[in-house]
Amino acid sequence: MITLLTAHLVAAAASPALVRLLDRRAFLVLALVPAACFAWLLPQVVAGGTVTQDVEWVPGLGLNISLRLGEVSGPFSLLVTGVGALVLFYCGWYFKPGDTEIWRFSAVFTAFAGSMLGLVLADNVYLLYVFWELTTVLSYLLVGHNPERRANRRAAMNALLVTTLGGLAMLAGLVILHLTSGSPLLSEIVANPPEATTTVQVAVALALVGAVSKSALVPFHFWLPGAMAAPTPVSAYLHAAAMVKAGIFLVAVLAPAYADLPWWRPVLVTLGMVTMVIGGLRALRQYDVKLLLAYGTVSQLGFLTLIASIGTRSAAVAGLAMVVAHALFKSTLFLVVGIIDRSAGTRDLRDLSGLWRLLPWPFAAAVVAGASMAGIPPTFGFVAKEAVLASVEDLGSDTGAAWGAVALGGIVVGTILTVAYTARFVWGAFATKADVPPCDIMRRSPWFVVPPVILAAASIVAGFAGPWFTEILGRAGEAYPAGAHELELTLWHGVTLPLLLSLVTIVLGVGLFVARRPVAAVQHALTDRLPMPDAEQSYYAAVRGVERVSIELTGRVQRGSLPFYLGTIIVVLALVPGSMLVRAFVLHDGEMRLDLADRPAQVVVVALVVVAAIAAVRSRRRLRAVLLVGVTGYGTALLFVLHGAPDLALTQFLVETFLLVTFVLVLRRLPPFFSERPFTSDRWVRVIAGLVTGGVVAGLALLTATARTAEPIGPRFAGPAESFGGGYNVVNITLVDIRSWDTLGELSVLVVAATGVASLIHLLTDRAERITRVPAGSGSQRWLQRVETVRSARRSVVFEVVTRLVFHAVIIYSIYIMLVGHYEPGGGFAGGLIAGLALMVRYLVGGRKELDAAAPVDAGLVLGLGLAVAALAGLLPTLLGGGVLQSAIVDIPLGPLGELHLVTSVFFDIGVYLVVIGLALDVLRSLGGGIDQHVADEDQAVGV
Repeated sequence: MITLLTAHLVAAAASPALVRLLDRRAFLVLALVPAACFAWLLPQVVAGGTVTQDVEWVPGLGLNISLRLGEVSGPFSLLVTGVGALVLFYCGWYFKPGDTEIWRFSAVFTAFAGSMLGLVLADNVYLLYVFWELTTVLSYLLVGHNPERRANRRAAMNALLVTTLGGLAMLAGLVILHLTSGSPLLSEIVANPPEATTTVQVAVALALVGAVSKSALVPFHFWLPGAMAAPTPVSAYLHAAAMVKAGIFLVAVLAPAYADLPWWRPVLVTLGMVTMVIGGLRALRQYDVKLLLAYGTVSQLGFLTLIASIGTRSAAVAGLAMVVAHALFKSTLFLVVGIIDRSAGTRDLRDLSGLWRLLPWPFAAAVVAGASMAGIPPTFGFVAKEAVLASVEDLGSDTGAAWGAVALGGIVVGTILTVAYTARFVWGAFATKADVPPCDIMRRSPWFVVPPVILAAASIVAGFAGPWFTEILGRAGEAYPAGAHELELTLWHGVTLPLLLSLVTIVLGVGLFVARRPVAAVQHALTDRLPMPDAEQSYYAAVRGVERVSIELTGRVQRGSLPFYLGTIIVVLALVPGSMLVRAFVLHDGEMRLDLADRPAQVVVVALVVVAAIAAVRSRRRLRAVLLVGVTGYGTALLFVLHGAPDLALTQFLVETFLLVTFVLVLRRLPPFFSERPFTSDRWVRVIAGLVTGGVVAGLALLTATARTAEPIGPRFAGPAESFGGGYNVVNITLVDIRSWDTLGELSVLVVAATGVASLIHLLTDRAERITRVPAGSGSQRWLQRVETVRSARRSVVFEVVTRLVFHAVIIYSIYIMLVGHYEPGGGFAGGLIAGLALMVRYLVGGRKELDAAAPVDAGLVLGLGLAVAALAGLLPTLLGGGVLQSAIVDIPLGPLGELHLVTSVFFDIGVYLVVIGLALDVLRSLGGGIDQHVADEDQAVGV
């Protein structure tokens, strides 16, 4: 099954190249992928049984690629692949030759087909959510296929917001079900459901919010008709046979375990019935035949939800039969609409006339599919509708019987409306109207009509294959409790109540269509006199309200005041963690044991840090304050040394030095003294806030250090570090091996942050005065190539000579530190900082032009290259039989030189090394270079 999903992914990736090679005929090649999947799935579904596949992904979180082809997912997977193959084939003639946008459409459509297949096959709740949201995002792209049209953009955004909101609610519910049941597998959650506590019922309700929004039930029904702005193949597949069925699928999966919850049937039966009636009434008022089918789809989805919610054996079988019938007839009708649109150039039934003669095959397909939708024999729609009407009597309890009567009444009313709008569609699209001239049509290829004809023929064949479908679909009913009778899918059950109800609905539906003019007048009158709430307008009002609240809240909270932001953070820190801290100290009741120091040197260093911190706060000179802050950082590094953490100490020393120089760069453009302000009450408030914050942070550190109850895990890292990571430096191996995923994520954040900071700084400088890069190899070949451009008053001969002597040695040393990180203190981060400091020295001695001569490469290129190297290094172990980001150890003989003990994580460290160098270049060029430009401008202004 993973192969089936991978095939869709590969086909989606290859589709742009296929379109470039074959133009629109590439769809014929892409159709082979779902067709092949259908061919593999069909014998599996017919044979019965369960096929499972499980691959570990993140087992610690219960997130595995767990796929299951079972009784419910089997029929759904056949619909997804079978209809998908025919719709892709149809696309080969739907789009115009040379269409420049079909490369994207083909890729997204194929990826959607694979995602939908993954959704119905997923057994892990988290994997289900992943595929659920993939269908949401891909449908957004498909509905918005033509972004130049406002209707497409608006419809795509509405569908995205509504279904994403439902998906998030569903995720919350599925997480709760996983935690309460102890299993992330849907099959196990349903087979052994947890006790129906309030928590479990809330979880099920949240999951159903996702189902209701995805299947466009009231009050979320408005997004589906708007999505008809998408190309017709999208409507035929996503909004008839695939995506909108996802909610029905989830209801059908959960029903065996939760249909007996006291609110399940009342809620779903009511929503289904109201949706069925509203969709049918709205369909009777549409003139666009595609929009007519869209509201008909809304109505049918309410019908399907209603029957799926009953939760008995016969209802389950009837519901699945109706799902199959609906996919066949509704996708046929949408494809026929596409043929009409492409042939006649319009979808307005007021302008269509005489198409039954001009388009005989589409007309025949529409008649058959319409008969199936209206429940007229011998189509499969009739068989499924008969089964639905028969299954309602399975609700035998007092409450169930009441809701059974309500459901039966809703189905009858909805079916009457279905017959009426079906007749309106067939008449409106194909009939010869006396007051409308016959249409002029553009002849299309005969192959264009093949998919709808095949689907329409399938509706008739399936009608005669009722016993076979009873056997296939009946397996899904085995998980449900037995009802009043065992259901059999067949064309003839004798003269029964369902048959009589079918005849009544057909007669009344046809009568409703014949009296369409007075019926329309009544509808308009009722609408004018009794205005009903509009779901779409309510949605837009809610969106506008949220936007307004967000603007008002942002204006009040984001005031652009740094003291206000810091004050808010400090107050929250003092009130929330601070109150818990006081409570924790009270509970300790004096039993806390404190070890102030291990050796006298620690006391001396701490005293030095405290004195430096107080002096920094009291200093009036900015430079002195920065240097004193640096003393606190270097003192912290000394504490690391005294505690036996040389790696942390080395990194702290390097970071502190880098920050110190960066501060000095900024201070060149600031006044030497802080402003002299009187000691007002505001400053007293700030002093008190600072003291409280310091006390809270110190107390939290103290409490954390003394609250350990478990044995530290650190000592257990040494053994795996040597055997698994191939080294002795536990800190570095932890960063590049044990938690390498975290480090890779932090590298990504660092690259984004560096790019953002540089961009913000460059916004303040004139782009015309951006630093001119010096090409490699230009200028003289001296060690300091551009120092002569610095004004003599700013040069230091001693500094220049020292830089000449140490620069290359420091760069080599940085590489050494980077390479030995697995065995000695160091690593890519420390090595990158050392190289960055070397470049910083080149900048300080010769300015921005000397820096460009030392590193004639774009900082963004170095950042991107470093991130790419780190990511690709994670794949390298897989070539040697390991896992992603797993260290592989290779011993390479070097003859007389001995043997090289190479650990592949060193390449990850190289990526870290490059990212840090890129960060240093970005800071120096954006911050230091910009300041240099300002200094040069000022010198020129005063004539220096």
